[in-house]
Amino acid sequence: MTNRVGPEKNLGNLSAILGDGIETLPQLLIYQARQIGDRVFYRKKLFGVWQHYTWNDVLEQVKTFAMGLVSLGVKRGETVALVGENEPELFWSEYAAQAIGAKVVCLYSDLTPPQMEYMFIHSDTITVVCEDQEQVDKILKLENKIPAIKTIIYWNDRGMWNYKNPKLIPFQQVQEIGREYIQQNSDSFEKAVSSGKGTDTALLSYSSGATGLPKGCIITYKNLFDMVFRVTNAISLKPFSQYLSYNSLSWCLEQIFGIAIGVSLPFVINFPEEPETVIENLCEMGIECIVLTPRQWEGLASMVESKMAYAGAIRRWFYKWALAAGQKNNLALLEAKKIPFGSRLRYLLSDKTVLYPLRSNLGLQNAYLAISSGMGMAPDVFRFFHTIGIRVRNSYGTTEIGPVAMHLDETYDLGSVGKWLNTHSSFGPPLEYKVSDKGELLVRGGSGFAGYYKEEKTEVNKDYKGWFRTGDMMKVTNQNELVYIDRLEDIRPLSIGESFAPQFIENRLRFSTFIRDAITILDGNKLSVAALININAATVGPWAEHRKIRYTTFTDLSQNSKVRELIKIEIEKINHFLPEKLKIKFFINLPKELDPDEDELTQTQKLRRCFLEQKYATFISAISKGETEFKAEVPIKYRDGRNSVLSTTVYINDLIQE
Repeated sequence: MTNRVGPEKNLGNLSAILGDGIETLPQLLIYQARQIGDRVFYRKKLFGVWQHYTWNDVLEQVKTFAMGLVSLGVKRGETVALVGENEPELFWSEYAAQAIGAKVVCLYSDLTPPQMEYMFIHSDTITVVCEDQEQVDKILKLENKIPAIKTIIYWNDRGMWNYKNPKLIPFQQVQEIGREYIQQNSDSFEKAVSSGKGTDTALLSYSSGATGLPKGCIITYKNLFDMVFRVTNAISLKPFSQYLSYNSLSWCLEQIFGIAIGVSLPFVINFPEEPETVIENLCEMGIECIVLTPRQWEGLASMVESKMAYAGAIRRWFYKWALAAGQKNNLALLEAKKIPFGSRLRYLLSDKTVLYPLRSNLGLQNAYLAISSGMGMAPDVFRFFHTIGIRVRNSYGTTEIGPVAMHLDETYDLGSVGKWLNTHSSFGPPLEYKVSDKGELLVRGGSGFAGYYKEEKTEVNKDYKGWFRTGDMMKVTNQNELVYIDRLEDIRPLSIGESFAPQFIENRLRFSTFIRDAITILDGNKLSVAALININAATVGPWAEHRKIRYTTFTDLSQNSKVRELIKIEIEKINHFLPEKLKIKFFINLPKELDPDEDELTQTQKLRRCFLEQKYATFISAISKGETEFKAEVPIKYRDGRNSVLSTTVYINDLIQE
């Protein structure tokens, strides 16, 4: 480890930091704390008051918890699982486990016990650090199935007073044990941290499991630092920028931004009081950097549009006027077009009176970096945010190899995922890509992929002469920007000679305020495209109430004739831009919402397409038979494990123009 250096030396310069002998995240944490220990690192709202933690505070929390884990028997190379919402204790736990050489696996907080069981067993978890009573209850349900778990640590003790299980121990008690250990072994923490190597496994990051069981991707510290360099070398990030940590650490991109860039640039990490209060808290945080999934960006756009739909006539007029001004100015900037003086003047006025207040209401008035990643997003959603003055950038990567493409310049194609990123020579050969004859993106270079946990290196690694098969269909524009089409395995051939990419249409359907999700399919004869629509109850409900349409359940609302007509109009808007052979001819409003707990979606809200096509096979069959309505029976699984069946009449809606 290096000695104390001058104030704020090398901040934001990862190459220089690593040149000082830093190989792991805990080593970097100590390095930064020695330079900027008194500066704020974390901000968390608790009981209405913002709590601040300096770098020295965080290092002390990590140090005591790490030595507490050692006292409890956690050894180098073993696995510590983390389950909870993004809070300081979750981050401290990761750094602490890594400090003593353990590897970390993070689980989504809304996983069911059976889903948790698979990941605990597969990852060889021996200790679990979780948030609260809800997570403890789920883990205890698995106690007899997973005897390898020796200790369950929790940091929120609300409702935990009567629990007597000997495996349970409060977070603060672990830290007390750690303090006692440090008194007897004063340099134990520093010794443990200094033993870490860049080739050590930092975490197991499980894939989304969209096409089967999730795979545990081995991520080393070298992988993480490589990924950090690709991002920070490509875009201008300011040290001490305010960053919102909202997405689960189970998502590899949050590990890159919240954990790795957070400690290397560094960021000031902001945690919302509760997931439900994130919009309210955003307005107070002054966030400058934010990374969201396409579903989250779509949700923000839908929220704005739905609120303005029921505003007064004058407010709606000013809103549309400001959007028109923003579109003419900001989209022209994006396309490097010259903007007339009158348009610039109109935009300045609209921005001051409407658009800036709108960004402020979203808490994004200071956001200079806004990224969308995780799956494709419709260009219309990008255009909306650019119109109101939020320059959302697309990025692309995989859990296995990290980010490899991003919107980099001031001008870029909103339909692309960006240009290729570069890596530093110290991490390996340059990042390269090529598109195969089938249209699949192949990647190699950088720190490479360490493999899947407990698996031989699969065909994606050993075939194609070292090229990693992403499984994603791409094309390259004349400006060398990558355009994501769909998963290669999801491309469907029409019997009339066209190839059909479901996500291309689904992304555009989701831009509708009234459509939360959509599954585009082929009818049984592969002659035409159809869609299964998951309506957005949060917007369709108020729309129906405003028109005095009575309903009692989601099923009633989805199958109402006026609601079906509303969705028909929304789909026709999309059909207008689609080639004739790919226009949606039929649609069905699903009688229930799609749910990750029923394995219909991944935890990152990606469609489990093969599973859905099987579950709703009777719906597809009814479309093929030319039926107009049918009696549907849909299996339902509740979070408590109970199973049921939803029986109802479902209507098939025809969009074919005579």
